[in-house]
Amino acid sequence: MVKQELIERSPLRLLEKSIHGGVGTGNIGVIAARKGTGKTACLVHIATDQLFQEKHVIHVSFSGRTDHIISWYEDIFGEIAKKRSLEGAMDVHDQLIKNRVIMNFNQDGVTREQLLRSLTALVDDGQFQADVVVVDGYDFAKGELETLQMLRTFAGEHGLTIWFSASTRREDPQDDENGIPHVLKTFIGEIAVVITLAPEEDHLKLQLIKDHDKYRTEDLHLHLDSRTLLIREE
Repeated sequence: MVKQELIERSPLRLLEKSIHGGVGTGNIGVIAARKGTGKTACLVHIATDQLFQEKHVIHVSFSGRTDHIISWYEDIFGEIAKKRSLEGAMDVHDQLIKNRVIMNFNQDGVTREQLLRSLTALVDDGQFQADVVVVDGYDFAKGELETLQMLRTFAGEHGLTIWFSASTRREDPQDDENGIPHVLKTFIGEIAVVITLAPEEDHLKLQLIKDHDKYRTEDLHLHLDSRTLLIREE
């Protein structure tokens, strides 16, 4: 399969259609679920899909190391290329790497001002014209509203989209009346799209909880395959 056909047949086109074309520039989307249930895989699949479209991605990790993030990208790309019999896979792979930057921070050791300076230095001074920023490992339970406000402003000024993962915990209070996880309650005004991962027998179902200005629990008819860790249509 040629790259353009792969892009057109990606299950993420269904996701974009469900949220009116996507999260949108200047906005933040969040994938929320329990720790270890596949949020990073979802983020990397979304980022890889953007890279296939020749867009530029900054991956911000608060998880401690970058080597496991690189492994995620290699594994996700490999599964997509194999599943779709991608022509010229290695050439495509090499081009994707050129359009991706991975940054690593310790949430307890970096201020939001330092984070913003690092992103600004890369985008403005480094002339890396990012289209998407994905953020994994950020602990919303320890986070501050001002950080998301700052990042949303940055996204609007630079015409990019931001995706976060958010870990929920068994001991958290129940979701609110709209289905929003408790850990996101403080931040929900800054978040355009919320998707949760609901455990099923052998996969995780993607459910849309917030769609821009509307709250609705909707089955996206997408799931995370537990074997390949790819988002797939049901």
